[in-house]
Amino acid sequence: MTKDTEANPTVTRRHALLGVTAVIAILAAGGAGYDLWSPADPAAAQTSPAGEVPMADLLVPGPLSDQIQGSADAPVTIVEYASMTCPHCSHFHETTYPEMKKKYIDTGKVRFIFREFPLDALAAAAAMLARCAGNDKFFPLVEAFFAQQKDWVVQKPLQPMFAIAKQAGFTQQTFDECLANQQMLDALKQTQARAADKFNVNSTPTFFINGKMFRGALTPEELDKQVAPYLKG
Repeated sequence: MTKDTEANPTVTRRHALLGVTAVIAILAAGGAGYDLWSPADPAAAQTSPAGEVPMADLLVPGPLSDQIQGSADAPVTIVEYASMTCPHCSHFHETTYPEMKKKYIDTGKVRFIFREFPLDALAAAAAMLARCAGNDKFFPLVEAFFAQQKDWVVQKPLQPMFAIAKQAGFTQQTFDECLANQQMLDALKQTQARAADKFNVNSTPTFFINGKMFRGALTPEELDKQVAPYLKG
């Protein structure tokens, strides 16, 4: 099991009070915006994957509702908590996710739930844009941001982010309006805080496979190993 993760931010009351004005100011000023969510010691993320949570609790949707792929009757439910600026999350979505979708999601064996866990203001902005794109464009835009992560996780991110968002139908006006959506930012923070407080999510990516926790970017082989027992018979 890989231990490649990015550490969870420590969300202080001061950070939680920062709103969309702060997000936009941070992005316009340049940098990844760690002023909004200050990362904890990266060494804290280097722990062995462990833990299990009740499925009834895990499947309670957040304030923005869940983004889901796959059959509701699938025998396996995988929940991913990810940050759009996390390189290990990007690696998972470039390597393991396409195999998972083809082999398990599209065949009705896995229901996949993606939940945002933004580690910084830039990750929050990308998550907001994916949400604003609409349900039919959510996953394509998430995958575009992960695939082109090196292009927009830069000192001046607004223009490259807009270039990617334009492919999903954004105009400059809708792009700016989305990043100014305080209600959406608050909802992302609530989702993140619940994951940290209730499910002990402290790094990205974190996966729950039928309630069992795994930290780090699962490889296709690791995914097969964990899913196989639920598909027997």
